[in-house]
Amino acid sequence: MLNISDNTVNQEVEFSRFNSFKRTVLSNANRMFTRWLLFTLFLVIVFLFLPWTQNVQSKGKVTTLQPGQRPQTIQSTIAGRIEKWYVREGDLVRRGDTIVFLSEIKSEYFDPDLVPRTNQQVKAKEGAINSYSDKVVALEQQIEAMKSELEFKQRQLRNKILQTEAKLNSAEADYAQAIVQDSIAKRQFVRSQELFDKGIDSRTKVEDKQSKVQETENKVISARNKVQEALNELENARLALNTVQYEYNQKIAKAESDKFSTRSMMYDAESSVNKLRIQASSYEFRSQFYYIVAPQDCYITKAITPGIGETVKEGGDIVTIMPADYELAVELFVKPMDLPLIELGQEVRFIFDGWPAFIFSGWPGQSFGTYSGSVVAIDNMISKNGEYRILVGADPGGKPWPEALRVGSGAQGIALLNNVPLWYEIWRRLNGFPPDYYDAEDGDMGDGEDVKMKAPAKSIK
Repeated sequence: MLNISDNTVNQEVEFSRFNSFKRTVLSNANRMFTRWLLFTLFLVIVFLFLPWTQNVQSKGKVTTLQPGQRPQTIQSTIAGRIEKWYVREGDLVRRGDTIVFLSEIKSEYFDPDLVPRTNQQVKAKEGAINSYSDKVVALEQQIEAMKSELEFKQRQLRNKILQTEAKLNSAEADYAQAIVQDSIAKRQFVRSQELFDKGIDSRTKVEDKQSKVQETENKVISARNKVQEALNELENARLALNTVQYEYNQKIAKAESDKFSTRSMMYDAESSVNKLRIQASSYEFRSQFYYIVAPQDCYITKAITPGIGETVKEGGDIVTIMPADYELAVELFVKPMDLPLIELGQEVRFIFDGWPAFIFSGWPGQSFGTYSGSVVAIDNMISKNGEYRILVGADPGGKPWPEALRVGSGAQGIALLNNVPLWYEIWRRLNGFPPDYYDAEDGDMGDGEDVKMKAPAKSIK
């Protein structure tokens, strides 16, 4: 009855007549369920050995690849009052086009002829510099003339000293001769007096001799006076020679002082001229800052200080612009534990906000609506949000990014890593391990062979 022996009764007994057999016989549905369950188990086992692409996911936003292509604010170089707008928000302007006109608000710049008058001051100062230069030349000529005159005076006084010395020698010779004559006259007077006392000579002859003595004494006194006078003249000439050097040195020193003072005033005037030139150039350049122009081809996005008559400070924001020509990129932030897994040139997949996509994170080839890119820069410094910023540019060989994509749009990035079996990925996530950071030398992981660690990617700021 249990149908477990070799002697079957299936052909001898009609089971349909008995309710017990009807209740214990296996239905076809149970058999189909068993087969489906075995098939499903087989599919699960096969599915576990399918390749899975490990990845690092993060959110970011769309930006530009070049810093100069990002949205920017135009500031006012000078303080002024808004007088006229030449554009509206949303307009496309070319480089050098006028955006807004400012008027002056500082009193020292109100003069409309400020630049020409400053140039006139420059010319006047230049004329003063020329006068000072001419005066310096005249003083130099005067100094040279005084030096020549000093040399001439010294030669003249030296000649006078030589003449006075000759005169002194002559006077001394006359004085010596007068002394000799006086001595002779005195001896003759004495002999004549003796002869007169003896009665040989007459009184008249004695008186003549006495008169001769008196005359020679006068000549001695006169010769002595002439010698003294020559000595005085010689001393005066020598003193004059020393004095003229001192006098002319004083005159030359005064002229030199005047020359240096004139040069000092000339240099001061040159300094003033340079200051005035700088002021004139500053005034001229300042007048160019009244017109705020577009630094590049761009769109006017928002007027920050829109009112006519409103004043802006130096460096105050006036309008924000968006460059017309730009190359898009995505700015992503990754956790510090995932940063070593990112390297330059690594492929990244994107999902942009507003563009539908069907994603299989582990099978990027089966995903739909994603866009590809590659890592172009990695920051060395952590951001304020505690994550590291990476910049991803468009892949030239991949699917073009949407033309309607704008800077600031949201994006979700998926950085693709190694290919591993699905069972390995499930096991890694259940254990909380990070994605693989090792490359097997022969490309086969998990064989027990030696492995080497990847070098950290070099970053570009």
